[in-house]
Amino acid sequence: MTSFLRSVAAEFAKVFTTRLWWILALVLFCYIGLLAGGLGALFAGIQTGVISPDTVNTGGGAATAFGSLPPLVYSFASSVGYVFPVLLGALATTGEFRHQTLTPTFLATPRRGVVLGAKTVTLVVIGAGLGIVALAASVGIGGAVLSAFGVDALLLDSQTWLLAARTLLAMGLWAAIGVGLGVLVPNQVASIVIVLAFTQFVEPLLRLASSFLEITAKIGNFLPGSASDALVGASVFAVANAATVAPLDWWQGGLVLLGYALVATVIGYAASWKKDVT
Repeated sequence: MTSFLRSVAAEFAKVFTTRLWWILALVLFCYIGLLAGGLGALFAGIQTGVISPDTVNTGGGAATAFGSLPPLVYSFASSVGYVFPVLLGALATTGEFRHQTLTPTFLATPRRGVVLGAKTVTLVVIGAGLGIVALAASVGIGGAVLSAFGVDALLLDSQTWLLAARTLLAMGLWAAIGVGLGVLVPNQVASIVIVLAFTQFVEPLLRLASSFLEITAKIGNFLPGSASDALVGASVFAVANAATVAPLDWWQGGLVLLGYALVATVIGYAASWKKDVT
């Protein structure tokens, strides 16, 4: 246990002695704040009739074609921002291979499973920290915009804070997936390309394509992004879902995300982490 705690402390030091974490956090805040503020204004304007005069004014966070607006806007933190903890987890791991910092690490802690476990735990915590940054943008900016349009931001609603708690869990699990991917694909450039290509292009297309038929929609529920949205409980992607298929329960979505992280980490441990890194 002492060795594991020392490894966790060392992993925190590795992350926080670089500029990567705060650069990603800053970009994440600006990105989510822009989306939550801009689309929040658009959705609230349509709901209240400010943008479309023909729209019936339901006000107060009531259900519209978009569903309840506050959860939809706040969920941008995870439904769009999840790429940041994945990138951080992958970069924190592949950087070890690229800069050969694994060599002194393994000399200090020969039990490689302990090192990988400590790295995963560390990145889960930091991933949840990125979740706090993302929520500060989506809830802070998005909630302010909704209130400006006269829509109840539901900040005192217990369901809002339950969504926030699940968002932190989802972002932590995404960071663990990033660690697993980094171990599985230790080449840093290849890992970054995979993360960006899958999260920004491949999975959105797969989710859109799977949503048109009930059978494929059920399969699409097990895509990592769909599982994450199910865990959080809200997503802007649900607005475009043409199939009337219920998403996974929140705990099922969490288990699916955890499964992706475990599979990638275990395979990566066997394929690359145990190899000679000198």
